[in-house]
Amino acid sequence: MEYKDYYTVLGVDRKASQDEIKHAYRRLARKYHPDVSKEHNAEEKFKSLQEAYEVLKDTEKRAAYDQLGSNWKQGQEFRPPPGWDPRTQFHAGDRGNFTESDLHGFSDFFTNLFGTRFRGEDFAGFQQRGSDQHAKVTISLEEAFRGTMRTFQLQLPEVTPSGEVRQSVRTIKVNIPPGAAQGQQLRLAKQGGPGTGGAPAGDLYLEIDIQPHSLFSLQGYDVYLTFPVTPWEAALGAEIKIPTLAGKVGLKLAPGSQTGQKLRLKGRGMPAKTGPGDQYAIVQIETPPVQTEEQRQLYEKMAQIMPYNPRRYWP
Repeated sequence: MEYKDYYTVLGVDRKASQDEIKHAYRRLARKYHPDVSKEHNAEEKFKSLQEAYEVLKDTEKRAAYDQLGSNWKQGQEFRPPPGWDPRTQFHAGDRGNFTESDLHGFSDFFTNLFGTRFRGEDFAGFQQRGSDQHAKVTISLEEAFRGTMRTFQLQLPEVTPSGEVRQSVRTIKVNIPPGAAQGQQLRLAKQGGPGTGGAPAGDLYLEIDIQPHSLFSLQGYDVYLTFPVTPWEAALGAEIKIPTLAGKVGLKLAPGSQTGQKLRLKGRGMPAKTGPGDQYAIVQIETPPVQTEEQRQLYEKMAQIMPYNPRRYWP
């Protein structure tokens, strides 16, 4: 059967509030109601909206649906995880209990997840590991270089002593080691969705997102810096202080340097288990603008005593 991404159907974020979900449903239901809509697939769209809203409007059914995780895509071939049963996703009672007539018009996906009648006592002793959760943590390049500690809050499903699944805010503290890479995932064991029947919780995976830097860029563990120089520094050579993530270092610019020339600073890149990366400084010659008559005359004199044609190789 096909996976139904109810958040995509309603056009809302997975963290949307109940009011945002209600507003989105009402807006789309008016658009696709078969009695008023001229869309060729209005009836099908309207049924999908009803099904999505049936799940997401209820905090328990939404929490149970969220247990499946966020890695599934709309229309992807789907099978419920081993041991899944809707009776384990709600506290004892009739909530989430659908009869055959209730399920008329809903998809196989909905029916398989929520369609079984139950009594809470029927599954005493059932255990199921909690689902893994995923989140993104944004850090600066300097923090990725040196390592940092982050404390933040996540909204995660939680099982109450009565067996009810609800959303709760959890404070997470994580140590990000030096040399964290873009897209790297840090695993926090047993910090994900809660287990059922005493089973262990799932894991929480934090994806590292490094903010763009005003000076540096990354390629793997190597750091790149474009540094401007004057024409006379490039022509005559110079000692220049170059910024690195660990502080400024001296760099010797050889006479006759050209724009685009790449200078390597060994071991000045990002930390890594196999050894630190390098930093590459890319030369960029900048010509001072003419602002006075004296400066203009100086440029004219240079053109006379230093005739040079950079396009001499053109055909």
